[in-house]
Amino acid sequence: MKNRNEEHGKRVKRLAIGCGLCGIILAASTYAWFIGMKTVNVSSFDVKVAAIDSLLLSLDGKTWGNEVAINEDNFQTVNTSNNTNSWGGSEGLVPMSSVGIINTDTSRLTMYEKGSFTQVPGGYRVMASKVRNEGTTEAEGYVAFDLFVKNQSGNEYYKNLNVLNEEAIYLTPNSKVSVASTGNANAGIENSVRVAFAQIGRVIGTTTDQATVTGITCDTAGEVTGICANRPAQIWEPNDTAHVANAIKWYDTNCLTRTGDDVTDKTGYGSGEAGKCAKVEDGKAYPTYAISGVIDHTDNVNVYDGEAYNGYTTSVATDAEDGKLVSYPYFTDSMKDIAGVNRPQLLSLAPNSITKIRVYIWIEGQDVDNYDFASLGKQISVAFGFSKEQLYGEDIGYTGDPELDPEVQSRPTTAATTTVAQP
Repeated sequence: MKNRNEEHGKRVKRLAIGCGLCGIILAASTYAWFIGMKTVNVSSFDVKVAAIDSLLLSLDGKTWGNEVAINEDNFQTVNTSNNTNSWGGSEGLVPMSSVGIINTDTSRLTMYEKGSFTQVPGGYRVMASKVRNEGTTEAEGYVAFDLFVKNQSGNEYYKNLNVLNEEAIYLTPNSKVSVASTGNANAGIENSVRVAFAQIGRVIGTTTDQATVTGITCDTAGEVTGICANRPAQIWEPNDTAHVANAIKWYDTNCLTRTGDDVTDKTGYGSGEAGKCAKVEDGKAYPTYAISGVIDHTDNVNVYDGEAYNGYTTSVATDAEDGKLVSYPYFTDSMKDIAGVNRPQLLSLAPNSITKIRVYIWIEGQDVDNYDFASLGKQISVAFGFSKEQLYGEDIGYTGDPELDPEVQSRPTTAATTTVAQP
């Protein structure tokens, strides 16, 4: 019993950490999104990942364990084979936008950045260009790294891609994005962070050749089963219902209802109190009309376009392939917090497999909370975790004795975090 309890204690600790990614984003400049093209710089950003439930992790496709760590000092050296990790570059984090589409030729996330941002009578005209990350390295302005996950469940490996053959993976309830203790909690920059999990491809879990594992791409060839050609990245939106007062004031001041097609024509916007956009209230979730294609001046796109804001929907499409803006269906904190059998999964992994997941972290410029002063928050703490457990003891009203039944888990309520000192 003692050994069992000791092992359980270790397992609970791992669960509390989850697949914990912890870090601090430090800002040297003070503007978010497109307005001033200033940056939120990455100075120190430590990533720690732990695994439970028969999952092993690796950053190099060769060395496996329950925990891995990656940071600004080692992101280029943790994987010396086929390494394209990026830590923001010289400009640090700059606001981007993405709808989770993966370029199957490069096995990278398709992202969009500022082309131009000009004030108009009811907001700001948006022009956006595609991020040029088709070369040998990622572009600057966001964090990207490879995480290899070995799922040790079962002995059978299903080479054909079919979600029905895969196992559900959940985001732990204690996952969160918040302002670090030394940051400005009133700015709200944490409410615009996005984390994407792009499943690139997989091989059988018994694969030991490092080059084969790290060289996984979207293509199905040889022993590799490509994934991203048929499955877009899953993007997590933390704090979907949180909106700080200053972000709401910025929105209320700038946004006017829109009826005209010329984004610069004053007569195409409402005026006075009657012309104000739909209200945004703290505690309620609102859509993000993320950028899904190149936008130029002829597209006449306003940053506040969309039924939920200025009411103008001409520039918004229901499918990412058809429009400039799309109301993207994120995996949100509201979904993560659902208890019981209705709790949705984040990802799915095949049994007896090694899956290459490319993780992207950025500031979503189209988020309504991303306003001009948001990056005054300066320091953001990010923590998330993976688990195979959908149900916890309280979800089924379990009344057993925890001393006799130590494997019964309680829903974790606090996230593990790491503090990195500001230089």
